[in-house]
Amino acid sequence: MTFRIILEQPPAGVDIGLQKGKGHAYETVQTQRSTGADLVFEFTTPAKLGGPFVQGPPAARFVYLDIGTAAGQVGSIWTRRLKIPLTGLPEGVDSVETFVPGKARDGGPNCGTVKPFAGWRATGPRPNPVP
Repeated sequence: MTFRIILEQPPAGVDIGLQKGKGHAYETVQTQRSTGADLVFEFTTPAKLGGPFVQGPPAARFVYLDIGTAAGQVGSIWTRRLKIPLTGLPEGVDSVETFVPGKARDGGPNCGTVKPFAGWRATGPRPNPVP
């Protein structure tokens, strides 16, 4: 399954990337410096929701976006992560997307678990198999 995360209007000047791996042995990939416009992150995972981008126990899977120094940005005033749940996925599709607010109430980058989480929506139907 392909996942697309649209991070809406995060504060400018902050590096944000997708976390690959767990614990202290992770790397940040697809790192982008925000200009204040939406940022897009994409990854694929097996149908069982495993792989290098997926975190957490089977009943509560999620992915992280690393922010500021957590994304490798030297000298950033921000060290945050944004936790995006992999819940409420539509069935029978191969690709989904979600829109996530990029700015927190304090004006900095959004962090913690996304709340409220609008969920995932299908971006295309699964093609019918050829007989």
